[in-house]
Amino acid sequence: MMNMVADSAFAVNRNRLVVSLLGEPSDEKAYWLSRSPAERWRAVELIRQVLYGYDPATAGLRRVLTVAERA
Repeated sequence: MMNMVADSAFAVNRNRLVVSLLGEPSDEKAYWLSRSPAERWRAVELIRQVLYGYDPATAGLRRVLTVAERA
């Protein structure tokens, strides 16, 4: 799985600011359609990790110990 910190393909360019109206057409759809399916999946996974605070390096199944007494 992809680690959120190690993936530099989705670096944020903080040198550019674009201001537009909400009703204006966007070129985002054309941008994402120009990306390969693998790049789009990596972007979806990155967004999911950021929204839910998920880190695949530390995530796993929780171990549950149950003690059962025999009669």
